[in-house]
Amino acid sequence: MKFFLILLLLGLVVFLLGMKHARPAQTKTPKPSAPGAPAESDVAPQTMLSCAHCGLHLPRDEALPGKGGVFCSAAHRAAFEAQQPPSGA
Repeated sequence: MKFFLILLLLGLVVFLLGMKHARPAQTKTPKPSAPGAPAESDVAPQTMLSCAHCGLHLPRDEALPGKGGVFCSAAHRAAFEAQQPPSGA
């Protein structure tokens, strides 16, 4: 019985040491970024908009304005505007 208990304890120690080495080390220091790139804390979150043609979500800075909404590309803007009936007064 003692042999089984010692074997179990030894297996537990090996398991715990293996788990410690399997995980990547947690670092408290921030990773250096490329020169000229804004730090993560300096970047404000952007509003996400959806393309009026396909529904793709994209940041406001990348959206193209058009008649009937915003679009993910010039091709979708043209396709959407071609589908709309001409507005005549």
